[in-house]
Amino acid sequence: MKLACQEGMTPGKTLKEKFDNLEKWGYQGMEFGGRGLAERAKEISRVAASSTVKPCTICAGYRGAPLDADKGQRDQAIADIKDLLRVGADLGMVGLIVVPLFGPPRVPDLSPLADPYKLEHQLFQRVLDELAEHAAQVKCAILLEPLNRYEAHFLRRLEQAVAYARRINSRYVRIMADFFHMSIEEADLAKSIAKAGKWISHVHLADSNRQLPGHGHTDFAAGFAALKKAGFKNYMALECGIPGDPEVLLPKCAEFLRAAMGNR
Repeated sequence: MKLACQEGMTPGKTLKEKFDNLEKWGYQGMEFGGRGLAERAKEISRVAASSTVKPCTICAGYRGAPLDADKGQRDQAIADIKDLLRVGADLGMVGLIVVPLFGPPRVPDLSPLADPYKLEHQLFQRVLDELAEHAAQVKCAILLEPLNRYEAHFLRRLEQAVAYARRINSRYVRIMADFFHMSIEEADLAKSIAKAGKWISHVHLADSNRQLPGHGHTDFAAGFAALKKAGFKNYMALECGIPGDPEVLLPKCAEFLRAAMGNR
């Protein structure tokens, strides 16, 4: 398992300084936001070529939403996701994190014919079929992310995301596990990871208060043990607040996480 950090959390005046800092502190990957990424791809590739830190994943950054009621917004999301998957493939990334929809449903309630969730379920299957075919062509994975109930309604638990990935049954449609969202939605974090098993291809790390791991009460050791048992070997990226000086706390966080993984 490899540690990563989001670009926006990483101190440094230039991209090279950010890569150098992560390398110095024991991280192996950097996660990027999707906005404007295509225009930066050459620079990222150049900097990463001389570093042990590699670009690992894209965190959303597409316009529209796959489950918007407006077809124009859905089409925009699908087009942007396809473009970002191509960029991710060119940079050798694991995949693109995809959230079907933030907030409440936007499609109408057509009960008794169909309630919003049924319509969303049917719609997302169609959208995911199209995106999965493209992901397989470019060889960059879609990483479905469940969020907590205060941010989304559609996918909230790992098992719900796994159900969509299992139906597609492609190595390029997988899920990601976010320790913060799981601390709210999963009854037992380690058991949920064990159940999702091979479908997990990326992880976000944040403590129970959405601060750096080690600043809340999440049992990271139990979660990491479950990931190891499932054969997880990909990146685990920090996505959280930093309650202090990042140049002090990010190295300490890497030490804390390595200890939780059993690597001191």
